[in-house]
Amino acid sequence: MAGQSSSASTATNIMLAVYEKKTTSLDLYRPLRNYISMFFSEREAQNLEDDLQTVKQYRSDLERQPDPSPTSRRDLLQKYFKALCLIETRFPISPDNDHINTVTFVWYDAFKQKQKASQQNIHLEKAAVLFNLGAVYSQIGLSFDRATVEGRKQAIHAFIAAAGSFAFLRDNAATKASMGTSTTVDLSVECVGMLERLMLAQAQECVFENTIAKGSTPGVCAKISRQVGLYYEEALAALSVASLKDHFDKGWIAHVQLKAALFYAEACYRYSLELHEKEEIAEEIARLKSGSSMLSEVKKSSRGAAAQLLDAISKLEANINRNLDRAVKENDRVYLMRVPSPSSLPPLPAFSMVKIMPMNEVLDASKEKMFASLVPDSSAKALSRYTEMVDDIIRTQAEKLQQGSELTRVRLKEMDLPDSILSLEGNFMLPTDLKEDVEAVQISGGPAGLAAELQQLMDLRRVNHELLVQTEELLQKEATEDAQFRSQFGTRWTRPQSSTLTKNLQDRLNRFAANLKQASDSDARIERSVRDHSALMSILDRRPIESALPALARPIMSLDANEDAIVGALKQSLRQLETLGAQRAGLEDMLKEMKRKDDVLPKLMTSTGSYEDLFRKEIAKYDPIREDIAQNIEAQEHLLLQIQAQNEEFSAVFNLEDYKASREKCYKQIQAAIAKYREIKENINEGLKFYVTLQDAITNIKQQCSDFVMTRNIQCREMIEDVQRQMAGLSFQDRKNTGSYSYPAVNQPHQRSSSQPPSDPQNVPHPRSQTSYYQPPEQSTVPAYAHPPSPYTTSQQPPPYHIPAPGGPYPPPQAQHPTSQEYGQPAYPGWRGPYYNAHGQQPGSLPRPPYTIPGPYPPHQGYYKQ
Repeated sequence: MAGQSSSASTATNIMLAVYEKKTTSLDLYRPLRNYISMFFSEREAQNLEDDLQTVKQYRSDLERQPDPSPTSRRDLLQKYFKALCLIETRFPISPDNDHINTVTFVWYDAFKQKQKASQQNIHLEKAAVLFNLGAVYSQIGLSFDRATVEGRKQAIHAFIAAAGSFAFLRDNAATKASMGTSTTVDLSVECVGMLERLMLAQAQECVFENTIAKGSTPGVCAKISRQVGLYYEEALAALSVASLKDHFDKGWIAHVQLKAALFYAEACYRYSLELHEKEEIAEEIARLKSGSSMLSEVKKSSRGAAAQLLDAISKLEANINRNLDRAVKENDRVYLMRVPSPSSLPPLPAFSMVKIMPMNEVLDASKEKMFASLVPDSSAKALSRYTEMVDDIIRTQAEKLQQGSELTRVRLKEMDLPDSILSLEGNFMLPTDLKEDVEAVQISGGPAGLAAELQQLMDLRRVNHELLVQTEELLQKEATEDAQFRSQFGTRWTRPQSSTLTKNLQDRLNRFAANLKQASDSDARIERSVRDHSALMSILDRRPIESALPALARPIMSLDANEDAIVGALKQSLRQLETLGAQRAGLEDMLKEMKRKDDVLPKLMTSTGSYEDLFRKEIAKYDPIREDIAQNIEAQEHLLLQIQAQNEEFSAVFNLEDYKASREKCYKQIQAAIAKYREIKENINEGLKFYVTLQDAITNIKQQCSDFVMTRNIQCREMIEDVQRQMAGLSFQDRKNTGSYSYPAVNQPHQRSSSQPPSDPQNVPHPRSQTSYYQPPEQSTVPAYAHPPSPYTTSQQPPPYHIPAPGGPYPPPQAQHPTSQEYGQPAYPGWRGPYYNAHGQQPGSLPRPPYTIPGPYPPHQGYYKQ
């Protein structure tokens, strides 16, 4: 319990160390595991087996005799204390039925080992471990060789760590441990407070030894020595209270009392040396008398003190008396100064070179992973509340930052900044939405590209016109040929006239022609609109479009020529404002990063105090960034006021109002040009879709006309042969038994039958005998030559094209409804021509018209049905 050290006045000096508390054997493994299995799950208990074994090993090592190495013992105590912090928040240990009530901690007093404390409370275990940690640190400090500089430094570190451990015990665990029914004095607040002062005194004493070894001035040595005495005096005062006075060995009390007197006298002696150099003999004599008196008094009550310590006191007393005799003689012979009373002297100056080591970080268990998967409900609720508090701070501060940025944007827009500055430098820009509209126009070709699109309209109109003419020529040629044969054969030519069969086709062709004429008028209106507004739209072809904007010019005449200074000051303020904006962005990122890293759960799991105290401490770390945000917003307000004043001066010098008026006029011109361009572009696109759709419709009807003409040509050849045979008289009997041949109208399907009466318009007898033509037997029950249903047929007549509404230049595309009639059938049953055998041909398989329209818009989805 004792050791030695060197002193300035003596060869050796003694210091104190504290013994560890002792405990009894205890099994923590089984109770903790049973609790996990009962309140969590057996699987969880299996997953935490390693943690349970670790705790068991820590407690087992703690019960053994102290390790040969004090540092190993120190590490064990620190690890076990952290584990206890984790256990405390997850495993309720108390006599309650639903708690772990099979664990009882027993610890013996370190100074009266027959006294013991026994509690079903983890606070006793934690307090005892902290006490032993302080004791081990004191033993480590005593183990160093203080005859060397390095040994003294290591001893200082160990003693202040011991003081920190006892202080941590006093502030965090001593009170809770003393609240049990069974306690010991060594864990009381008074006792651990005394030990804290004692350890600080011994650390300061090592500093004093170092100071003497370095040969410091008497004044410095006096201040450090006095602080050593003060620490010992505080420890002695604590030992004098009733609860501790009879608890400690008298040797301890005598030791502390002698050390307090020794270092008070040492301080008087060192201070007197400095006074002697200053020739302040009167105070020197008074300080030496005070020190000598203190040593003489303490020697009377030094029973039980170490002999070495008494020797040091005797040597110091001899030095003091020798200097006192010399000073008195010099004063009597030379100075003749009045010596003041020692009680009238001011206190000796003192200076502390040590302070307790904070143990919060050393003993922080929040970073430990032991039992991390066990989260009690109380901790989860506390975490939820803390998260809400943090979210509220983040949300409030983020809103302040966003409002600051929005305020800047609005204020600058009101002042037309920085656009007016950029205009002055030739770097002006269009508003974002207007610039996007201009870019869209230029990407689509711009006004210069309208000529090519108009040419597409004319090409498509020409193609449609040519298709229409070709279709009309087909019908006209067939009608002309039919009229020639009718004139040639007279009444024998019984086939219906072409005009009666093609009336519907002609009507539709006429409607197409009318639509084409109307579309041509629309094209002309578009061309006129392009010509009339070409000057307006020409601004859209400017690249870049900003080159069309007016520039802000410097004043022609200036009285003081301070334009550059005005512009420079305004630009500088704008740069400062931009810097503040960048700072706000950085602060917002810092807020998010702080929230991301703010993991308070481990601290909640290890906290044994009030959650509110922990919350206040954790929330406080957001105070600096909140202060930065407030300062940023305040600086921005001042800067915006400064910019407003500078901008007013800038506007007056550069006549900014006239510039704004001309710029707004240019903006409106660009907007009007965009609107007109879009109108023309939409009309052109509508025309292109119309012509493409009309081309499909004309192509379809041309195909129908071709089918009709081909059928009529086949009938024509057959009828010519039949008429020629009649004229030659080769089929008299057939003509006698067979009716005349009937040619159906366009709206009637073709059939042949000799069993129907001639009055039926659907069954007029053919002039030739049915037996003279080949008909396959397997086709006798089915009309073998019926034409496949036309892909363009329907039961409704197509409505006529109507004149379009004034909203657009083109008539709306008309769905050409097909009719249900056929335009002719093969003359004989069983006949199969190449066209009619094409059963795979469907409406969608018709070849596309040769003219396709490349354009920026997708092709029209509708089509004309015939």
